[in-house]
Amino acid sequence: MAWSATQYLKFEDERSRPARDLLAQVPLGSIRAAIDLGCGPGNSTELIVERYGPEGVSGLDSDADMLSAARKRLPNLSFAEADLSTWRPDQPVDLLFANAVFQWLPNHVDIFDRMIDSLAPGGVLAVQMPDNLMEPVHLLMEETAHAGPWKKAFEARSARRTPLPAPSAYYDRLTRKAARVELWHTIYNHPMADAAAIVEWVKGTGLMPYLNRVGDEHRDAFLANYHEAIEKAYPRMMDGRVLLRFPRFFLIAVKH
Repeated sequence: MAWSATQYLKFEDERSRPARDLLAQVPLGSIRAAIDLGCGPGNSTELIVERYGPEGVSGLDSDADMLSAARKRLPNLSFAEADLSTWRPDQPVDLLFANAVFQWLPNHVDIFDRMIDSLAPGGVLAVQMPDNLMEPVHLLMEETAHAGPWKKAFEARSARRTPLPAPSAYYDRLTRKAARVELWHTIYNHPMADAAAIVEWVKGTGLMPYLNRVGDEHRDAFLANYHEAIEKAYPRMMDGRVLLRFPRFFLIAVKH
């Protein structure tokens, strides 16, 4: 997928909050080397710099637009293009930090197992992933996909990402190599201006595979149908806004 840093950053505060919460649980007083995996436009990388300083901090992403935005935001840091499904660091790292990227890789438990090997002793793998596929915002993507003139585009293969494994799958795999594994869920309830704001949010992430599949011909009609469904699913609060319920999964693994 071709990502848009501009679209992604429309909700920077909300998207950065889980990264802050994840970083707050990293049990490292200092770092010699930290890599922000799937750094996006650099908002999460900036949080790492705020805590540990810029020395030894770098970022990786697979998207050119995201990397361009990150380099403009943090011009003194190194940002490189990489495929996280195969990437390995050149030398042991103190912190591998990943905010909302590995949900796109179905085999990420295997990747995490490999990444533990790339940590220095006492190093930390810190991961956050959306775990919201059962929320209306995602269920209605599927409903909309199969209820319009574009439905043939979804018959052979779903655009829905693979659900996360159970927490026990991460625990059983990572405790073989980690002295400590912490797992938890947090449910955020983001006040949004209206249903249109929810649609704008997911246009930068989860809705992208669906829009890519329907193409320019059906994009506007698909969005209109989806917006109508979102309006019904997310009623307005007393102040006129709507609440976007957003569960997220967190993982901290500390190497022996």
